[in-house]
Amino acid sequence: MRDTLSSEETVPVESVVSPAGANTAAHPRGRSATIYDVAKLAGVAPSTVSRALGKPGRINVKTEQRVQAAAKELNYRLNPMARALPTGLTSMFGLLIADITNPMFFPAVRGAEEAASQRGYTLILAESQESSERERAAADRIIPSTDGLILVSSRLSDEEIQALAALVPVAVINREVEGVGGIVPDLESGLDAALEHLAELGHTSLAFLSGPANAWMSRARWEFLLRRAPERGMTIVEIGPSAPTLEGGRDVLPRVLASGVTAAIAYNDLVAIGLMQAAETAEVRVPGRLSVIGFDDIFGSDFTSPALSTVRTPLRAMGERAVRQLLGETTGRETSADLPTEFVRRGSTGPVELSTR
Repeated sequence: MRDTLSSEETVPVESVVSPAGANTAAHPRGRSATIYDVAKLAGVAPSTVSRALGKPGRINVKTEQRVQAAAKELNYRLNPMARALPTGLTSMFGLLIADITNPMFFPAVRGAEEAASQRGYTLILAESQESSERERAAADRIIPSTDGLILVSSRLSDEEIQALAALVPVAVINREVEGVGGIVPDLESGLDAALEHLAELGHTSLAFLSGPANAWMSRARWEFLLRRAPERGMTIVEIGPSAPTLEGGRDVLPRVLASGVTAAIAYNDLVAIGLMQAAETAEVRVPGRLSVIGFDDIFGSDFTSPALSTVRTPLRAMGERAVRQLLGETTGRETSADLPTEFVRRGSTGPVELSTR
């Protein structure tokens, strides 16, 4: 439903139920505050209220602040479902992550949330618990209420992601899918530095501890290491797939030791930390007998003893980029070079002990 404001402009009528204690001087008791009540209190046109609250930054700052103050006084909030009726848009994006307990996702969520909020959008968060079935079910549930989806480390097949993209705009973090915008960091900058660091320490045998079998980024990192390690005279073996968790890291220690390698690069920091925990229990020296490098530089990766060397990923910037991509402000793959990874040297890497050469 639209109410005409002038011959040139219309805005939707949006309202919410006023909670107890709301200001009732500006509108009759028991009636919901409307956009017109806010406009009257602020001394502006209803169309100005709609722009100030729905698309911040598009009007004069002082006017926007006056509108926001009036809306706060009346306990008025834009109702995205009401707004969607005339426009077909909800000003909400869905954000699906593989595991809500994995700190790796926190920066990406924060970056996406800040970018969305600055543009007048709200995020709906859901997780898949590392299950492609759960991820597709969650996507199906939230698509009707959103204007687009951000998939972080998606476990869906390319075909399933393409099917979602046929319904709503989709941005994929840590993944490339033909026909769908992907936000993928530059692996070369961080991994090359990590390999060079290990080579300088005298390591010639390396293991990559892979993540889930359906993790696109795990395959991408393995393929990169498989090309670059031999160029430095290093042998490399893949150990996995494994769960991208502390337990997954603990479980692979016997295979790492059996392989005879002196260094390991893990799919993520959780796997690396789990490996270090198991090594401590087994009285395997880190570093010394084994050097360990993680990936992502999650919160807490420097809390371990020794602190974890890792490859830092620009996850916050990737979350922000995903929102911009959904809004058509940028595209995906061609900008990956300005999302570099960075090797962070800490205490979990060291020279090879003579007894392990």
